[in-house]
Amino acid sequence: MRLNHRTLMAAVLGAMFLIGAAGCKKKPPVPPPPPPPAPVKETPPPPPPAKAQAPRIDSFTAEPSSIERGQSATLRWSVANATDISIDQNLGSVAANGNRQVFPANSTTYTLTASSPGGTQTRSATVTVTTPPAPPPPKAKPPLVSGAERLSREAQDAYFDYDKSDIRDDARQALTRDADLLKQIFAADPTFNVVLEGHCDERGSAEYNLGLGDRRSTSAKDFLVQLGVPANRIRTISYGKERPVCTDATEDCYQRNRRAHLAPAQ
Repeated sequence: MRLNHRTLMAAVLGAMFLIGAAGCKKKPPVPPPPPPPAPVKETPPPPPPAKAQAPRIDSFTAEPSSIERGQSATLRWSVANATDISIDQNLGSVAANGNRQVFPANSTTYTLTASSPGGTQTRSATVTVTTPPAPPPPKAKPPLVSGAERLSREAQDAYFDYDKSDIRDDARQALTRDADLLKQIFAADPTFNVVLEGHCDERGSAEYNLGLGDRRSTSAKDFLVQLGVPANRIRTISYGKERPVCTDATEDCYQRNRRAHLAPAQ
C-alpha cells in the first residue's frame, strides 16, 4: 500500500519529535563523592624507661698524704648515686660521706669503689709512709736485763680522753716507742709475752668501764700490730676502774687512770 506524501511526512516528524523529547529528558543528579575518611590519630609510643644513674665519686683524699711511721692519716670521701660503697685494705663497706683514720706501717694505696645499677666508679688515694732516721747505735752494749725489767723500766702508758678509746697524738708517740721496745724484748726472749691492760677513771658504772677498758686495750694492741709487733705475743685485758694509780677526785688524777698499760704475762 502506498502512503501519500503528507502522511509520510507527518510520521517522520512525529518520530523526530518523540526522539527529541526523549533526548531532552533530564538526567538524574550525580550523587556527591563520599567525604574522605578522617585521619587516624597515632598513639605516641610510651616513653623509654629512665636510665639508671651512674655512681659519682665527688672526692676521695688522704690527709696528710705523707706521714712518718707511727703517725696516722685520715681518709675522707663523698659519693653520690651509689648503692654499694667500699674501701679496700680491709676497711670494708662505708657510708656515702665520711672519714676513717688509718695507721699504715708502709706506703699504702687505698681504693674506693662505688657501684649502682648504672655502673661502677673507683678512685684511689695513697698514703706515703717514711721511716724516721734510725737512732745512733749505742756506744757500749747495755748490761743484760730481763724482759720484765726492761718493760717495767722503759714501757710507756698510752693515755686516752674521757670516755674515748681513740689513739690520740701523745699515745701514738708512746706506743711507737713501745713497739720498738717489744720487738727487742721478743727477739731476745722468744718465750716472753705481754699483757696490754685497759684502765678507766672512777666515773661510770663498773660494767661500763670494763667495756671501755677493753676497747682501749684493743685499740692500743691494734696500733702495735700495725707497727709490726706480733699479735700472738700480746694479750689484752680490761680492769675497768678497779686498779687506779691515783684516787684523788681531780681531772689530773682521772687522766692518769685513763690508760693502756703493758705488763709481763704471768
